[in-house]
Amino acid sequence: MSSGDPRPSGRPDIVRLVVIAATVAIVVVFTAWSGALDTESGPSPSADAGQGVVVRVIDGDTVDVDLDGQRERVRLIGVDTPESVAPERPVQCYGVEASDHTRSLLPVGTVVRLERDEVGRDQYDRLLAYVYRVDDDLLVNLDLIEGGFADAVTYGDNEALYDTFVAAESTARADGAGLWSACGGPDVDIAPPPG
Repeated sequence: MSSGDPRPSGRPDIVRLVVIAATVAIVVVFTAWSGALDTESGPSPSADAGQGVVVRVIDGDTVDVDLDGQRERVRLIGVDTPESVAPERPVQCYGVEASDHTRSLLPVGTVVRLERDEVGRDQYDRLLAYVYRVDDDLLVNLDLIEGGFADAVTYGDNEALYDTFVAAESTARADGAGLWSACGGPDVDIAPPPG
């Protein structure tokens, strides 16, 4: 060491490296641990919510599914079909058609695979999921948008397929599919609430 070099020799550099390495290791472990404890937002995108059987279609974007003997109300992520059955909301243009289309895609007894996104449930405690028919892997959510039975929406952080859904909606609009030509767009009231 030269007489002008204020650093002590050798050992403090090793101590400094050990402290830095230990700090990095603690940050990595803490980050992994806190992520494992984060249950409020639900599982990561595409986390499997299970396989079940459709027991009832409520409307175009909501179905009841039997998951291992437990009946779950499932709200399809990323789509909004016109209202047709909500007792406090007006019936909307193309709501009946959207419900009928969902019934044709998911008749009672259809085996489905449910995949979740960031937020596991909505404010009504419905399970939020991407719904796939097991027999042909059809993504029902996407089919509804492509056919003009629904528009693409996002709630919270459930955005794993949002860009795909928006692109499908853009094509359906341009083609005048379903509600885009019949109603001029989504959310067009045509009758008083059914209840």
